Formats: sequence, C-alpha cells, structure tokens
Amino acid sequence: MRDGKLPNPNVVHPIKGYDKEIYIKPVIRNPNILVGEFSYIADSDFESHVTHHYEWNGDKLIIGKFCQIASGVEFVMNGANHQMNAVSTFPFYTLEGWNMEPPAMTDMPLKGDTVIGNDVWIGQNATILPGVHIGDGAIIGANSVVGHNVEPYTIIVGNPSKVLRKRFDDELIELLLKFKWWNKSIEEIDLLIPILTCSDIGKVKAKIRELLV
Repeated sequence: MRDGKLPNPNVVHPIKGYDKEIYIKPVIRNPNILVGEFSYIADSDFESHVTHHYEWNGDKLIIGKFCQIASGVEFVMNGANHQMNAVSTFPFYTLEGWNMEPPAMTDMPLKGDTVIGNDVWIGQNATILPGVHIGDGAIIGANSVVGHNVEPYTIIVGNPSKVLRKRFDDELIELLLKFKWWNKSIEEIDLLIPILTCSDIGKVKAKIRELLV
C-alpha cells in the first residue's frame, strides 16, 4: 500500500489537506440513502445534492461502490413529482392553509427507487431524475439530464440524455459483470489495479478470463 497506509472507506476526506472531495458513506445521515464504500463526490456535502426526498414517499437513493460523482450533480427524488391525473397539478396539500388531504399514492406518478450501480462516473452538473437505474460502469456526461435507465458500461450524454456508445464490446462487458471487482477485498483490488487501469483490452480480457476460472 502507498505510504504504508491501507485505503480506508470510513474516512471523510480521502485526499490529505483537501476538503472538497469526500467519501459519501461515512457522512450519510438519511436512512433512505444507501451508498457503497469508496464512492465519492467532489464537494464537502452530499445530501444537499439529493432534492425533494420526502420521508412520506419512502423512496430510496441507492449508490454502489467506487462511484465518482462530480460537483453540481443533482439526484431529483419522487417528491418533485406532482399529481398529473387531475385538472390542476398544484400541490395544495403541501402548502399552509389549503384544505386538501394528500392524494393517494396511486394518484401520484411515483417512479420508485433511484439506483446507481458500481464504478459509475457522473459528470459535472448532471441531473438524475426519479426512479432511474444506472448500470455498473456507466458514464454520464456533464450537464446530462437522465430520465431513463442506463445499461452497464454505456456512455450517455445530453438533455434529454441519449446513448453515445458502449464503453466496451459485449464480451468484455459480460466478463466485467461476472468479475465484479468492486466486491473484492482492498488487498485484492490493490493487486488488480494494473489490470483495472490497463488500456490493452485484449490483455484485460485474457487476465479476467484467467481469474474467473
């Protein structure tokens, strides 16, 4: 390990002397936000990036391990949705003085949990809309607005976001999804770094095939 230190997922600031990048898991207080080890955000606060996340909806934000989240990213949760099957979309029930009970959950356009896979890179100022599922290894371009599910190891960009391309061919994607490097021990991952950062795709495939045997 570098400098004799083991990577520690429980520290808040993984870069010495720099407080604008934090590991997310140690700072989460909301029980409906679940984040895996070593996922970080380029900011000093995470929960401010999760908006309209109201307890009564019961929706969860679930983020895997080793995700890289840039500054300005926003996770919009189901509380942002208004009733759409009535004459008015105005949320009278949320505002003081109006004589309205909350609508039935079945009358609300709730999209369910938002789920981000492992090793996902979300670019600066991207917006993730309610109920979106983003697969392992995906890349979300800066300023993208994501309102649909994203397949593993896919690059998407734009507003509304569109698929740019897959990162790898189907064979390597299948190998990576079987290998699940992010679930291995810190020591194993440290030894895998030469493969995880190698640009020789043929070599990477061969090594992962060998390790999967």
